[in-house]
Amino acid sequence: MVTRRAGVGLALAATGSLAGAALLAWAVVVEPGRLVVRETRVLSRRWPADRPPLRIAVLTDLHVGSFRNGLERLDEVVARTNAARPDLVVLLGDFVIHGVMFGRFVPPEAAAARLAGLRAPYGIVAVLGNHDWWLDGGRIRRDLEGAGIRVLENDATPLGEGPRRFWVAGLGDLWTRPVSITRALSGVPAREPVLLLTHSPDVFPDVPPRVALTLAGHTHGGQVALPILGRPVVPSRYGQRYAQGLVIEDGRALFVSPGIGTSLLPVRFGVPPEISMVTLAAAE
Repeated sequence: MVTRRAGVGLALAATGSLAGAALLAWAVVVEPGRLVVRETRVLSRRWPADRPPLRIAVLTDLHVGSFRNGLERLDEVVARTNAARPDLVVLLGDFVIHGVMFGRFVPPEAAAARLAGLRAPYGIVAVLGNHDWWLDGGRIRRDLEGAGIRVLENDATPLGEGPRRFWVAGLGDLWTRPVSITRALSGVPAREPVLLLTHSPDVFPDVPPRVALTLAGHTHGGQVALPILGRPVVPSRYGQRYAQGLVIEDGRALFVSPGIGTSLLPVRFGVPPEISMVTLAAAE
């Protein structure tokens, strides 16, 4: 005979099990397949007041070949990025996947061919990430450059002409390569604005104030962000500090995109795949 108290307990247990199953299904099946376009505006004293705002599309951690992230998905990313009409597209590394449940290997040249469809007046600039170097960074760099994408590693490139010129500097991957902010900025004139691209945000404490905006990926926003509990795992020595979004420290600006793909486990919860549209404007 089941008592009333026992019956209530069984009902609660069943409800909890169903809720847990629903959350798991969302995290594995639904959320990794979503794609949001999120707008962020950044005001910087290092962006000249006489220049119009710069609209930047930030794509990172594509992990092409991870669960729900094949070439068709990449086509969608390219189309929606172009529809957002960026002035500049930056790619912040981890184009490939070095192992994930339910994933499959996609040759980097195939991904690069799709990324060649990106369109922006100032072009497309990239840095590589740890997964790229774990596979073959030289190969991925050649594939991207063959698709018309400029790849930086501890160096910089000017964009625009005359009084509208600005610079984009890019760093080597913190986990797998030498990193030199000094070298990356060495060729940039002191009075010209510069953006800094890095796969990992953990370099940010060393970024000098002259940089108008640092853009990073790598963290995936932790892939899971729970109410109250926060993000259980963030691949950063600083924990939650640089997990996702806009960070202002000592007047310097960092934006960390949660990216699009997954690694290790094919789950996302509270951190949907994102095309990050960042508008950089002068602070008044």
